[in-house]
Amino acid sequence: MMSLVNLRTPHQDLLVGTETLDDAGVFRIRHDLALVQTVDYFTPVVDDPYAFGQIAAANALSDVYAMGATPLTVLNIVGYPIAKLPHETLAKILEGGAEKVREAGAVIVGGHSIDDNEPKFGMAVTGTCHPDDLWTNAGARAGDAVVLTKPIGVGVVTTGIKRGLATPDETCEVTQVMAELNKSAAQVGRSFEIHACTDVTGFGLLGHGFEMTRASGLHLTVHADQVPILESAFRFVKAGAVPSGSTRNKEHVAPNVTYHTNSAELETLLTDSVTSGGLLMSLPREQAGELVRALQQSGVTWASVIGEFSEGVPHIDVV
Repeated sequence: MMSLVNLRTPHQDLLVGTETLDDAGVFRIRHDLALVQTVDYFTPVVDDPYAFGQIAAANALSDVYAMGATPLTVLNIVGYPIAKLPHETLAKILEGGAEKVREAGAVIVGGHSIDDNEPKFGMAVTGTCHPDDLWTNAGARAGDAVVLTKPIGVGVVTTGIKRGLATPDETCEVTQVMAELNKSAAQVGRSFEIHACTDVTGFGLLGHGFEMTRASGLHLTVHADQVPILESAFRFVKAGAVPSGSTRNKEHVAPNVTYHTNSAELETLLTDSVTSGGLLMSLPREQAGELVRALQQSGVTWASVIGEFSEGVPHIDVV
């Protein structure tokens, strides 16, 4: 996601550029077909190289799912200290990524690698959709309910792992959450009237929620007790295992959020930086319960209605 400057090159077929900080760029190539393109990569968030590859792939693919599109082709992006770490570790990273690409039904067509000081892995992903079926973060409507499909708290839990605070079960849980594709969530969502969508990643729930709020020109109310949160995350917050990115998120979004809660830990988690998070979907209130049931039946067990949009200046109230 490019957020520093507007890099838009005017073109009649550029359907989504940089203006709304959307998850991917969209370019129409026929009246009934558009390309959806995104790129993402990062350093390891878990110790297991295969799991890291899975997570990085799920994270990159998520931006295509968040646009209502289907992943088609993938290019690997690799930075690796080839003289310092075993070749076998890199092979495991690539195998984990490839496994998730196969699960998505996409194809790896190539990539690029460089010798780097620390491991980095990600993907450039191209997907397709019908221009009329495109989801963006700018289409929410007053009266819409908001559904989140994965839990938050990932950033503090992975920081807890790095500090040796996490149990094996806690490590396994957060790894499974991050490695889960948003494929099922997107497929189920296509059967409903999704007005707007984004995925929750580095800017945290409230950061990405405000992007949707601002792009749609609406007010958002978030019901904190309905937000799915990894249980272990509260323990890690109290232990001070808060990544610097989450602290910056909280400071950045502060002017645009009013908290009606009385929990510093909860406020931290609502702005916690997420890796490979869930989809945040806006749809008619009367369809929200049915969407959650359908998601849970498809295996998206964390899905929950967490808030609603209303008329008003772009702002978030957490109640």
